[in-house]
Amino acid sequence: MVIGRIEEISKLRRAYASEYSEFVAVYGRRRIGKTFLIRETFQNMFTFQYTGIINVSSKVQLREFYNSLIQQGLSPKEADPKNWFDAFHLLESLISASGQRRKVIFIDEMPWMDTPNSRFIPAFEHFWNGWASARKDILLIVCGSATSWIINKIFRNIGGLYNRVTYKIRLNQFSLHDCEELVKSMHLPFSRNMILEGYMAMGGVPYYWTRLEPAKSIGQNINDLFLKEGGELRNEFSFIYASMFKSPEKYIKVVEALAGKKSGLTRDEIIMKSKLSSNGSLSNILENLIECGFVRKYCHLDKRLKDAMYQLVDCYTLFYYQFIKMAHGIDEEYWVRTMQTPAYHTWCGIAFERVCLLHTRQIKSAIGISGILANLYSWFVRKNEEHPGVQIDLVIDRADNVINICEMKYAPEGYHLTSAELSKIKKRLSVFRLYIPRSKAVLPVLISSNGIIPNNNSFEIPIQVSGDQLFQP
Repeated sequence: MVIGRIEEISKLRRAYASEYSEFVAVYGRRRIGKTFLIRETFQNMFTFQYTGIINVSSKVQLREFYNSLIQQGLSPKEADPKNWFDAFHLLESLISASGQRRKVIFIDEMPWMDTPNSRFIPAFEHFWNGWASARKDILLIVCGSATSWIINKIFRNIGGLYNRVTYKIRLNQFSLHDCEELVKSMHLPFSRNMILEGYMAMGGVPYYWTRLEPAKSIGQNINDLFLKEGGELRNEFSFIYASMFKSPEKYIKVVEALAGKKSGLTRDEIIMKSKLSSNGSLSNILENLIECGFVRKYCHLDKRLKDAMYQLVDCYTLFYYQFIKMAHGIDEEYWVRTMQTPAYHTWCGIAFERVCLLHTRQIKSAIGISGILANLYSWFVRKNEEHPGVQIDLVIDRADNVINICEMKYAPEGYHLTSAELSKIKKRLSVFRLYIPRSKAVLPVLISSNGIIPNNNSFEIPIQVSGDQLFQP
C-alpha cells in the first residue's frame, strides 16, 4: 500500500496514458521510497526493468544487464553486448518484440551504471534520441539515489539529453500526516506527541519509520536504531551522503558547518568554516543540497543586506550532529537519560522549528490564509546602535499587505507564555517594523507543539497554531 504520493502517482499515470513516448526521472534522497513508488504504481506492467549495481566494473554491469534482458524475454541467440551501445540495441530488440500496448522501461539506480570510461551517457542519449523518442509507445522511467548525478547528468545535460526529460518527479519526505498514516497502517501504538518526537529525529523518511517496533516506545526505537552500537541505522549518515553525492566529503564539510549555526551561514561564512574554495564547485554543492531538501536558501527582507543565508533543515542530519556523532557505548537507557539534559531541550527547540518549516502549507491553512499568495522566508538583522540583533525563523509575507511573524515553541505539556517571553516577541516585532513598508501590518503567530495554555499573556497573541494542526493533510 502506498501512503501519500498522490501527486507523484498522478504524474506517473499521466505519463503512462500519454499518446507519445515519455521520459520520466524520479529522484530523491536514499530511503525515500522511489523504487517502491514505481513498482507499486505499475505492478506487473513492466516490459523491462533493471537495477544498477554499485561499485562494479563496466564489464560486470553489462553482463548483468544482458542477463536481465534474457530473463525478461530477449532471445538468448543475441550476442553478449561489448559496450553500452550494443546493450541498448538489445533493449530495442526486446521492446520491438513486446506485444504490450505501452512499453514501460524502468532503470533503477542508473547512476551506478555510469562507470568510468564506459561511455554510458552517449549510448543512453542515442537510445532515447535516436530510437525511443521516435516511437509513441514507450514510457521510460529512470531513478537513482545519487541525486547529484541525476541533476547534473540528466537535468543539466548540455548534450543530447538537454531538455529531454518530460516528467521530473522529486520525491520529498513524508509530512506528519503521512507518517501518522504509516504508523496506523503498521499498528504502532504511538500518539501524535510521539510521532512528532520521532519526526524531529528522523524527519519523514519512510524507511526509518518502517523499522520502528510496536513493543518499544519511540524513544527506545530511536535509541536502538540510531544511537546504540550495532543499531541498524547507526552508520546511516555516511551511507546517505556517499550514495547521493560524488565527492561526499565536500558535502559533509558544508552540512557540518551549517549544523553549528541555527540561523544558517552566508556563502563566505561557509567557505571560512568548511575551508572549501570559493568556486563553481561550491555553488554546485549548495544547489544540490537545496535540490535534495537538506538545505534551504533565504534572503534578507532588507535589500541593503545582500548575502543570502543557507540553513540546514534536514531533521536527521541535525539529529546526527547533535547526538549520533558523539554517541559511543550507548545502552538502552541512553536516550531516556539524555531527555533530562539542557542539550536535549535546546535540540528540541531547534528541531521543532525545522518541522514547522517543513509544514508551512499546514500553518497557512491553520491561520486561514491558504488562498492568499504569500512569500515565506526567514529574516534576521544584526545588532546596531538602534536595536539588538533579531532572528525570525518564519515570516509569511502576504499579498494582502499583512505579514505574519511566527514564533515556534516545543512544549509537550502545552506552552505557557510568560511575560518575559511576550516582551521578547514584542521587541522582535518592533525591530522588524523598522525594515518594512508602513503600508504593511505585522501580526504575530504562536505555534506550539501541544497547544497554548491560556493566560493573560497568551490572549495578546490571538493567532495560535497547535501541533495537531501540523498533522493536517
